[in-house]
Amino acid sequence: MIEPSLALYGDAYARVDAHIQDLLDVTGVRYGLLVDRKGFVLSHKEALWAPRPPALDSVATLVASNAAATAALANMLGERTFSEQIHQGENGTLYVESVGDQALLTLIFDASVPLGKVKVYARKTVAQLAAILEELKDIPEMQLNGDFSAGATALLDDLLG
Repeated sequence: MIEPSLALYGDAYARVDAHIQDLLDVTGVRYGLLVDRKGFVLSHKEALWAPRPPALDSVATLVASNAAATAALANMLGERTFSEQIHQGENGTLYVESVGDQALLTLIFDASVPLGKVKVYARKTVAQLAAILEELKDIPEMQLNGDFSAGATALLDDLLG
């Protein structure tokens, strides 16, 4: 089973959420997602006024797949990476920017929001998110041993009979 490449929880999750919310508030973006490169939604926010969002899991999977294809194109052209992707339609825009090598900041907004404004504020947010994700690299991975398994089994047996 494929699992997310990042474990975002506690204070780190709250800070990421706050930065994405700040970005939405200042730019007028409808939806903001932090997606890992495997296509898992790590965090998402939506503007209070935004209509029902698209299926975020599908968006995340497609964004990660597109980022992988774009990385291959960059490599073919002698570039290390293309740090951003922009997909503009008649009524909406999807903007994706790399957050280091671990995640993608994905923003969905309508035609009333200036792309330049989104890019300026997104770059600031990407730097903040990258710093948080960098901190997570130093946290040792949680190891669950046999005592945890035995304790969990006992609790489930007591609960379920």
